[in-house]
Amino acid sequence: MTQTAETTQTKKVALVTGAGSGIGKATARKLLAGGYSVVLTGRRQAPLDALATDAKAQGQDALAVACDVTDAASVAALFDAIRLRYGRLDVLFNNAGRNAPPVEIDQIELDDWRSVVDTNLTGVFLCTRAAFGMMKAQTPRGGRIINNGSISAHAPRPFSIAYTATKHAITGLTKSVSLDGRPYDIVCGQIDIGNAATEMAERMARGVPQANGTIAVEPLMDVEHVADAVLHMANLPLSANVQFMTIMASKMPFVGRG
Repeated sequence: MTQTAETTQTKKVALVTGAGSGIGKATARKLLAGGYSVVLTGRRQAPLDALATDAKAQGQDALAVACDVTDAASVAALFDAIRLRYGRLDVLFNNAGRNAPPVEIDQIELDDWRSVVDTNLTGVFLCTRAAFGMMKAQTPRGGRIINNGSISAHAPRPFSIAYTATKHAITGLTKSVSLDGRPYDIVCGQIDIGNAATEMAERMARGVPQANGTIAVEPLMDVEHVADAVLHMANLPLSANVQFMTIMASKMPFVGRG
């Protein structure tokens, strides 16, 4: 079946982690509409199945595979499923992520710290490692890896040490993969997103702590703009790369933050 998939697959194949909701769901839909075969993954099977069913109804090609990106065996099983169905991978969007409770550093629980690091950093590493190996060996060789950084890869919010530390680390991972992928036509870029209107960002509309100690409501932007930006990055030829892109609600407190 793998051999057949390698010879018959004509669409580009993209994998989106955290595809069950928010940015991942919007981006998966955009990639599907853009002609990609899309592998949908996340912790919960039900929302992935719903998205795949909707895609099939529109004549699109989606594969729903539940996966815990923090678990190496689960990630290996995900990539086995991709290899069996499609025989290759052209785009990986490392989007899955989580936050910890907004508390001062001396109040954060070690389990919360480890959970954020496991998801936001180790999960990205595991998926990137597997994608790199597949892209390196496939024919035609190469592919694109896009990491969801964050505004927090540049400037922290109050009480966000775990999230901010992992997003700064993603920047280093992005640069390293971009460099190490050159001999194999593997490119890697990062999209830093600020205040996209998703479930995770609902609190921004209610008011969140600012660097000066106040609470302020922050502007949001339509998540479709993020999905459009990821599609643009994905559609570039491998001879070109968006190394870093920042897309944000125009009036959110980032430039001049603090």
